[in-house]
Amino acid sequence: MASIAGFGSYLPARVVTNAELAAQLDCKPEWILEVSGIEERRYAASDEDVVAMGVAAARNCLDRAQCPAADIRLLIVSSASSPQRFPGPAAAIAAQLGLGETPAIDIPVASAGSLFGLALASHLAASGGPVLVVATEKMSQAIELLPDQRNTAILFGDGAGACLVREGAGLLRIAGRELGSDGTFASDLRLPLAGPVEMNGRSVIMQATRKIPRAILAVLERSGVPPADVQAFVMHQANQNLMDRVAKGVGAPADRFYSNIRRYGNTSSASMLIAAAEWWTGAALSPGAPVCFAAFGAGFHWGAILAITE
Repeated sequence: MASIAGFGSYLPARVVTNAELAAQLDCKPEWILEVSGIEERRYAASDEDVVAMGVAAARNCLDRAQCPAADIRLLIVSSASSPQRFPGPAAAIAAQLGLGETPAIDIPVASAGSLFGLALASHLAASGGPVLVVATEKMSQAIELLPDQRNTAILFGDGAGACLVREGAGLLRIAGRELGSDGTFASDLRLPLAGPVEMNGRSVIMQATRKIPRAILAVLERSGVPPADVQAFVMHQANQNLMDRVAKGVGAPADRFYSNIRRYGNTSSASMLIAAAEWWTGAALSPGAPVCFAAFGAGFHWGAILAITE
């Protein structure tokens, strides 16, 4: 069975507060915090793209896992905010990491892409060698700071996360997965070729509130793990109110759902791995403790992964 051997992350230096956004969006900073749980987020510099952030997160992950880049046998990159149709950022990230002709593939799935990449890596690492999963997003380029766009503009930030998956022992052994997709609601969350992110917030919240707990409970039930036994839930950081609803839907204590959305906002597919890298540095779990990763995003795509500490 494959294991997660390390996490990494990168966050831009510029901090954008609610007060700064509120002045441009004709709203109050307190309102932003109330509806999203976000107090500040990071914006990348104008010359800092998804490739640069992805490379930084990848190197951080490899350093923390003490794994040379030469050992990587597959690179999976999730990004929904790449500035061009093709090629995606995977090939450029691979080149900058010095991976030579190592295969590199793109998963352009907003918000849930890192979870799908992790699930894919858990299958392929067993037979093909170590897999590096990177999620990198520059969502500040996908919004417009205008009053009529405030419902989406307040949410997003920039950053990148990474994890290393390989066969054998690691930090967390991957024990099960549950994935789903439903194109019926594809138009409710999308980024057109021109213009900002378009989101039907009511539909997204309603579907996520139903589908994430269902996926979590399904993967836990197959493994015989009661929700109350899960020591940590590490989710896509979409909205604090949504995470609180998921905790209630699963029947687990809300304080077991790791949250850093207050400081970084919603970084789309990068958020789960950014959260995981930060969470792991302070985690004090005994061997055998269950941990659950979960995400929901455009498509709609969603899922949950159960891992066991080693």
